[in-house]
Amino acid sequence: MDLNLETLKSEILGYLERSDFAIFQSHAGGLEGLPVIAWDTERCPDYRLFLDTARKAGEKMILFASRELAEDELDEAREELMETEFTREERRDLEGRLAKAQRHIGATCSLELAFGHNSHLYVYEARPDWYEDFLDACDEISSVLPLDDSEGAGGDGLGGGYYSNN
Repeated sequence: MDLNLETLKSEILGYLERSDFAIFQSHAGGLEGLPVIAWDTERCPDYRLFLDTARKAGEKMILFASRELAEDELDEAREELMETEFTREERRDLEGRLAKAQRHIGATCSLELAFGHNSHLYVYEARPDWYEDFLDACDEISSVLPLDDSEGAGGDGLGGGYYSNN
């Protein structure tokens, strides 16, 4: 299902403003590299249940972050695609997938809600199918690129610092 994150974002922010939670406006991707416990949004997509869990756990502050797809992300993906040796058919498929993402420049591609409890971060993350497909295409492209020695083992590659595909 392809989520409309603009609508969901407005709904979540409205819900949070009417609640007794303090809202901490976080930086999207700011939880990357931290040990987190992810909410199962596939089986339980309702953010209100996530927030009810925070409330029942006695938490008062919710971290909220959202991110929009930037044109430079697509530009970087296209540049890296040019450096690859995919077959004509594979390249055409990847170019098509990047073109689909192009239609969503400036659209919200990720929402995160999180709360801390007993030294753990609990996270609810929502991403639309089109963004998941874009990330998958970026991963396919990155997987065949030669490793740049200047990046070392911890180089960002595409999507650097934003999200893992957990």
